[in-house]
Amino acid sequence: MRLPLVTVLGECVADAFTAPAPAPGELALRVLPGGGPANTAVALARLGTPARFLGRLSDDVFGRLFRAHLEASGVDLSAAVRAPEPSTLAVAELDGRGQASYSFHAQGTADWQWTADELAATDLASTACLHSGSLALVREPGGTVVEEFLGRAAATATVSVDPNVRPLLVDMEVYRERLPRWCALADILRLSEEDLELLLPDHTIERACDTWHAAGVPLVVITRGERGAVASLNGERVVVPAPPTDVVDTVGAGDSFTAGLLHHLGAKGLLGGRLTDLRVDDVFDACAFASQVAALTCGVAGPNPPWAGQLRLPASAEGRAAV
Repeated sequence: MRLPLVTVLGECVADAFTAPAPAPGELALRVLPGGGPANTAVALARLGTPARFLGRLSDDVFGRLFRAHLEASGVDLSAAVRAPEPSTLAVAELDGRGQASYSFHAQGTADWQWTADELAATDLASTACLHSGSLALVREPGGTVVEEFLGRAAATATVSVDPNVRPLLVDMEVYRERLPRWCALADILRLSEEDLELLLPDHTIERACDTWHAAGVPLVVITRGERGAVASLNGERVVVPAPPTDVVDTVGAGDSFTAGLLHHLGAKGLLGGRLTDLRVDDVFDACAFASQVAALTCGVAGPNPPWAGQLRLPASAEGRAAV
């Protein structure tokens, strides 16, 4: 069975990690292809879902690295834009738990320069799901154009959004002002517990889910690291445990979770509309599968999601916990 096409719109970023310096007084960096949307596209393709990446890829040394990485994972780049601007660079520093903090070099880079004409050329007829979010949805001048594109896609496809909040680059009020509009457009909102605390610092998970449901999004999934995930389908909630894993770092784990969620929903024939046939047991099973994908990503360095053959069978909905 051929799975439905998922189109992913957003950035591909050069993730530079500190490495042992060759000599005193020097700083060595190991550069890996990253960026939330690109990571999600790679994870989807490796799982076996046809994935098309809508990105603006530079012709610089990082852009060539991105193209090679995406194509090696099976991602369709036929609709990607060859951009004259430089690539975005993010320098990551890992703490003792493998959590990354970033400094960004993103002024005037390729990822944020979308024009209406560039996206108007994209055919969505075969797309069952459009996933977007992260910085491409909020950084101008392209953010407004990307948001309008989501509105166009919502007429025919399931829309998935991951805010992936980056307060160092974008003021929190921008996210708070736009998030209700994204909820009105989207069918799936996936975010981390850290994102929630930044967006709605005085809200419990339950209250936040109810707020976002009221704004229009039927499925909200909040990932909580080693404590698993909470999913809410129009107010009916489940807690999904995370499988035990030896964490190398958490880079790309949330993006892999999103890919696992969309892959599982697509394999069950649930993508391509407004999720009207989705049941909470389906949500539990999809999140359990997604948690496995994320755990395997945490077990290796950098945003390096697993291939389908590395996964065990997904957990059953039996024994799921409600909140």
